[in-house]
Amino acid sequence: MKTKFLLPIIALGLFAACSDDSSSPAPVASDPSAVVDPTQNPTDPATNPAIDPAQTQTDPATDPATDPAVTDSTQTPTDPVTDPVVTPDPTPVVDDPNVTYTYYGAELSGRDQFKYGRFEARMKMVSIPGSVSSMFLYYDDSYKNGDIPWNEIDIEVLGKGGTSWQSNIITREGDPSIKKNTSSEKIHEYGFDATEDFHLYALIWTPEYVAWEIDSVEIRRDTLGITRGTHADADQVAFLTEEQSLRFNLWASKSAAWVGKFTGSELAAGPQAQWIDYVRTYKYDEATKTFTLDWQDDFDGTDLSDHWGTGNWEMERVMLNRDNVVVEDGYCKLLMTREADN
Repeated sequence: MKTKFLLPIIALGLFAACSDDSSSPAPVASDPSAVVDPTQNPTDPATNPAIDPAQTQTDPATDPATDPAVTDSTQTPTDPVTDPVVTPDPTPVVDDPNVTYTYYGAELSGRDQFKYGRFEARMKMVSIPGSVSSMFLYYDDSYKNGDIPWNEIDIEVLGKGGTSWQSNIITREGDPSIKKNTSSEKIHEYGFDATEDFHLYALIWTPEYVAWEIDSVEIRRDTLGITRGTHADADQVAFLTEEQSLRFNLWASKSAAWVGKFTGSELAAGPQAQWIDYVRTYKYDEATKTFTLDWQDDFDGTDLSDHWGTGNWEMERVMLNRDNVVVEDGYCKLLMTREADN
């Protein structure tokens, strides 16, 4: 059984006069369940087109100096490196060119609906050619298009390597004549390989800004007034008005330019897995600009809690398989697998 520690989030707003460094973690609040809105400089990201995450592209940090869950040397949880369920056999496997395969991914779909908040997950990600390993907020009806608007906020580790990740906001005005989403993709370098260890990832969504954090350090912030395009969703932060669910998925894209060419050969020796240690969600108080812990899931036991469902639809090169969401040893694992067709 893992020992979990609740890391108080930071009340930077109380100390805004002392520092506005956007990469500095916040000081500990006197109330361990609340944090104050930090004041940091916005970043104006690059823009690129995006498509339906339910069918194509969707868009994911623990501070080792402050989080005992990472630094406690007495912990002996299951080691993802040695777990036989997800560790490929080191013996090279050569695919039979006469055999075709069906490939399977996984999605952990949140059932709760949120209007603003802070969302954290401690994860060990996946990066093989063609893969997308993600954490994201998503308005559940976005895929319907037509007069339904699109709202989405993403963190994605892409298949070109585990040393970089992509942040993104995806929006689209609810107008049937508009076929293209507004996107603000930006690639960031970790400075380490995110597939080799656990890190704390966080999405922060308020009426005034959206921010992305890795290991309690803010990497990007988009604020009100940053505009992209000419449609009603040009100010993406202002356009994020729909309730969204929290989701995680592992899948393979058809876009080699975006994530590398998927061949599936990396699955010959066994599954690949995105590990989720825990998830925390925080409510946002618009009057006080503070966040308060709503719930935490440590994935104890063998079944998902009532906060979660699973996906079973097609995501480009894979079918999402409910059986590929596995809860054991205090982790939730999203697996990418394959099965021979003949």
